[in-house]
Order: sequence, then structure tokens, then C-alpha cells
Amino acid sequence: MTSNTEQVVASILQSQELPTLPVVASRLLSLTAREETTLADIANLISQDVGLSAKILRVANSSFYSFPQQIATINQAVSVLGTNAVRSLVLSFSFLSLNRRKKKSLFNFRKFWEESLIAAAAAKLILEQLDDSDNEEIFISGLLQNLGQLIFATTLPEEYDQILAELKNDPDQDEVALEKRFIGISHSLAGYAVAQRWGFPDSLLIPIRYHHAPDDFPRDQAGEETQAMLQNIHAVYLSGLLIKLYTSASPEEYHRQFRRDARRLLALSPRAINTVLRRLDLEIDQAASYFDLPIKNVKSVAEILQEANLRLSLLNLSYEEMNRELVQTKMKLEKLTEELANKNRLLENLANIDGLTEINNHRFFQNFLDNEINRAIRNERPITILLADIDHFKQFNDTYGHQTGDFILKEFCRVALENIREYDLMARYGGEEFVFVLPETNSDEALVVAEKIRECIATYPFSDGEHTYHVSISIGVATAIPQDRNFKKNEFIGMADDALYDAKGSGRNRVAAYSPKQKKKRWFKL
Repeated sequence: MTSNTEQVVASILQSQELPTLPVVASRLLSLTAREETTLADIANLISQDVGLSAKILRVANSSFYSFPQQIATINQAVSVLGTNAVRSLVLSFSFLSLNRRKKKSLFNFRKFWEESLIAAAAAKLILEQLDDSDNEEIFISGLLQNLGQLIFATTLPEEYDQILAELKNDPDQDEVALEKRFIGISHSLAGYAVAQRWGFPDSLLIPIRYHHAPDDFPRDQAGEETQAMLQNIHAVYLSGLLIKLYTSASPEEYHRQFRRDARRLLALSPRAINTVLRRLDLEIDQAASYFDLPIKNVKSVAEILQEANLRLSLLNLSYEEMNRELVQTKMKLEKLTEELANKNRLLENLANIDGLTEINNHRFFQNFLDNEINRAIRNERPITILLADIDHFKQFNDTYGHQTGDFILKEFCRVALENIREYDLMARYGGEEFVFVLPETNSDEALVVAEKIRECIATYPFSDGEHTYHVSISIGVATAIPQDRNFKKNEFIGMADDALYDAKGSGRNRVAAYSPKQKKKRWFKL
């Protein structure tokens, strides 16, 4: 660094306004830097902050990780998620809780945190498209990439307001060039210096330093970990382009640049790129919910690009031409929207449909149940799960062969679907187990539905044209009225599984409702 650069960095680090990390986050960074630190040491430290522990457990048990088992304690979270992932969660919550300056400023703290969350969700989604990626820390890397902007706004507010004023007048100006002109260093270097002072590991420091200029990263700097480090830098850089896509008046330019650079830097296929762009708004919504930073009206990339194209087409037209063009554009837009919807449905089917039975798969069930639980909480309405298992299916396969077994599975799904409502869900849970989600259905109604499905299957002749087979199923029923976010989805599924176990233990070909052996959890209405 030049002497002038060193002076600017020193003034920032010595500023009385420099943000400080919460105590637990700061101590965790020190703790994880020591080789002798154990998982128990980390868990004990985090457990001292009850509020932070609750937040971490909530995210750990959400579809953010989609673990099949319930994580009940911080010790278990550290063991299952790993040190890096838990550290990333602690730092994410800590970063999003940093206090804002009370003085008036052009810097919009709320907008900054929203854009940081967009970047974090985007970086995570991008890296998920790579089979060999190490994505434990990519969310926090994306979240912290513009830490330097926050540092400028708090330690050098007058100088940074000049930059923000320039950008307000001409948003297309080079932001880094303005930073060097008014302050003397870029926000990348400022964020890197402060994060280094806080004790961040290199895996988090390097993406902050090079997120605007990934090609400047010295390829021999990280030794054997160079490839993994490069992947993180490139994912963070690409997530920055997606921030611009959401905030720029010319989103189509950043859309093209994202596609081009995603192929060049990470060799993403067109299908992977389309997956990122198609799912981004959903990932942003979920991340905002998990980290308690709701973002209103998150548009899909397709909507943003359509609106940009419409604005461009209406420039410099007369009133009559504008009306004519508007009508024609609206018609084209409706056609494109329909085509896009059809293609999106096809892609969703590929990701969410079980290949054999052609009903929804386990992944779709988990996401559907998350949404319905949230809706049940808002409306204070019941929700029911039916877990069904085809009786003696292994013996059936051994006796008649797997082709016949496959026929039974597909025919069972077809018949069962005819006995539920359009807005209910049937999904393949695994093997010969199937799950039904019945929104706004109380226990008495659920038992009627379950018995109807059971009887229909028991009396239906499963004929493949040569032979007729008789099939029976056992069904476990669990109903709840979730009260708040403390509702444990995996425990709810476990209740249905317990009821299924009772049904099979009682002779099979029957329905059993969950009967708690102990006092009900506090998130149920009594």
C-alpha cells in the first residue's frame, strides 16, 4: 500500500465511529482461530447468548439447510453444521445487527442491508450450482462483500456523502473511481482492513478484498486452496452483478454481463444460469425471513427485465405511437409471460417431480410444508399430515418382481390423488412411503380423509392386464395449529411417523391418529 493509502486505513481504524462486533461474535473469531479449540468450547460460547442461540437453531432447522433430523441444541448444531457454518451464522446475525449512525446522512442503512442480503442469497444460490463447491461460508462472504461502504458511512460520513451525491446525479459512474478520488481507497480495501482488524479468517477476508476485481487475485496466494478460494471470489463477484440487476436503471446490461461472466469464471451451464435467475427472488424472500429482515415486493428477474424492455420501447415516441406501441408490447408481453410460465413449470417439474410415480417429490414436500405452516401461523388454522405406507411392500416386490412393484406404486398414486382436494398435497416421502398435507383440516376431518383413502386402496383391483393384485396401506395422522416460529416441523412429521408406527403395529391396513405420551408442546393450542 502507498503511504497515502496507509494513512486513510489508519484513520478509519482509529475512528471513534468504527463499528464493533457484538461480544459473542468477536470472541468466536478468536476462539476459532486457535487449533486447540473444541466443538464444545464453541457451543458453550454461543449458548451464553440465548437470543442468538434461538436464531441459529431456527435457521439450522429451516430449508436453508434442509437437514432431515431436528437440531435441538447448539452443541448439536455445531456438530452437524460444522465450525465454519456456525461461525458464518453468528457473523451474519451480528453484521445485520450493527447499529446505524444517528446523524443525518445520504447513506441508506436499510437499503444497504437489503442489498447485502440479496448478494448473500445470490452467492449461495450460485455456488450451489457447482457439484464440487465448498459453500459453508459463501452466504456470509456475499453478505459482507460491501462492508467497506458501511465503514465509509460511519467513519467518513462527509466524504462518503459526496460520493453518494455524485452517484445520485449519475448512477452509471465508476463507484470505485469516485471512492479513490474523494477518500483515497476503495470500499473493498476498507472492508478488508476492518475485517482483518476484527480477526476474520482469510476465507472471509479474501472475497471482501477481491469481490470487485476477481482477476486481480494472485493465483498462488492460497496454495492448495486456490481453486476453492477462487470459486468463492467469483461467486461473490457475480452476486454483486445481481445486486446491480436489481438496483440499476439498466438491468439488462448486468443481466448480459452476469450470463457472460458466469460462463467465463465458473463455467456455469446455461441451465445452471437460468436456475439462478429463476429462483433468485424466492431465495431472497427466504433469506430475508430467516434473518429477520423482510424485503417488500421482491420481483423476479424476468419481471425486472420485462419492465426495463417496456421502458426502452416507449422512449421518444409520440402520444399516438406510444399508445399503439403500448398495446402491441402488452400483447407480446402476455405471450412471453405465458411462454416463460410454461418453461418455468417444465423446469419446476424436473426439480420437484418424482421420476417414477410422477407426483411431487420429498424436496417439494418440505418446501410446501414450510409455506403451509407459515400460512397456518398467520391464519391460526389447523394443518394435518398423513403419512402412508404400503403394507408388506418388500415381500410384494420379492414375490412379483420390481416391475410389478413399480406398477403398484404408480397406480396407488393415481387412485389416491382422486381422493384428496386440489389444494392438498400428495408427495413421495421415500420408497413405499407417501405423505399428504391437508391445509386447514382438523383432526376429525383428517381421519375421515385418511379412512377414505385407506378403504379406496383396500377395495381397488390393481390390474396390470394380466393379473389383479390386492393392496392395503397403513396411515398415520398428525394435526396441529402452529402458533409461532417455534413450531418444529420435523417434530410434526415425527408425530405422523409415530402414528404410522402405531397403525402398522396394530395389524396394518388401518388408520391411527397421533396420541401424545406427554404434555403437548407450547406451540399447540389446547
